[in-house]
Amino acid sequence: MVAEAYRYITENRERFGEAVQTHVTISLYALLIAAAICIPLGVLCAKYSRLTAPVMGLFNSLRVIPSLAVLVILLPILGTGFTPALAALTLLACPPILINTYLGFRKVEPSVREAASAMGMGAGRLLRRVELPLAAPLMISGLKTAAVEVVASATLAAFIGGGGLGTFIINGLGLYNFPMLLVGALPVAALAVLMELVLSGLERYASRFQRI
Repeated sequence: MVAEAYRYITENRERFGEAVQTHVTISLYALLIAAAICIPLGVLCAKYSRLTAPVMGLFNSLRVIPSLAVLVILLPILGTGFTPALAALTLLACPPILINTYLGFRKVEPSVREAASAMGMGAGRLLRRVELPLAAPLMISGLKTAAVEVVASATLAAFIGGGGLGTFIINGLGLYNFPMLLVGALPVAALAVLMELVLSGLERYASRFQRI
């Protein structure tokens, strides 16, 4: 079965390459947009407690909504294709990034901030030189969780014409063609593992600041 899947890939290299490119593109865009929104928001929640309950409540509620349900909700608003799939995956990526950013900054000891301020560091320098390095391991852990979830869930984009490796999975299931199903499933699993390994390495690298 795996040999048949490999043969299908070699015979349809262009189609397979386009699917991989679409899958990776939509996943990376979703992660970048979610990070651009939720990292600053997480920092603000950590610094201003009044924001914590409403913002965390809103984004935590997103975790209980299935990705496919989000796609269906966005369908009449954004139509089919790449855009609604990107929006749904961005929403999926937001909670772990936001929560871990918040927790990472809350974990920084007040005494560390006080010592840095006593050394003459302003708010901006304190953020860059002290808080961000200390919060980085938890932040990267949130990115890692989001990345694995997004890469796996990006297969659902095919349901609304968003393309990607999910197309092979859906077609394989519909046609009872298990080699075709593997053409989509195995690369998705490989991409998820790759993201896990890369971000785990970054997390370990960032953790060195905790020991200084």
